[in-house]
Amino acid sequence: MKHIPFLLIVFVFALAACQSQTAEVVGERVEFNGGSYTNVNADELNAMLKNKDFMFVNVHIPFEGNIANTDLSIPYNQIAEASYLSQLPEDKAAKIVLYCRSGRMSQIASEELVNLGYANVWNLKGGMVEWEGAGYSLEEK
Repeated sequence: MKHIPFLLIVFVFALAACQSQTAEVVGERVEFNGGSYTNVNADELNAMLKNKDFMFVNVHIPFEGNIANTDLSIPYNQIAEASYLSQLPEDKAAKIVLYCRSGRMSQIASEELVNLGYANVWNLKGGMVEWEGAGYSLEEK
């Protein structure tokens, strides 16, 4: 009987830890003339990368490094070209996360993908600058 309160406390902390690890990142919806995409910050992206279920694309030009687990590098201003579109998922509902150095190029590329019919586009708001500012590192250039 003496150990019941202790076991209850351990159970509550274990349950809370499990729930925090499975919390889904919601992000911030960005509406524009033509549709919407979702902005995430560096901490949200870091959480998403722990259970990566998306295509991760660096759209910055010129190349200035990658965030770990990047799948592709596509110039933001060429993302709609057939040779680059063919590298993206055929399923327009597949989750695609874009980033660049400051967030501007990935914002433009996000809008372009939405205009092309992609329905699950995410953007790292503030780009690699925010990523590094939050204490995360980039892969070597």
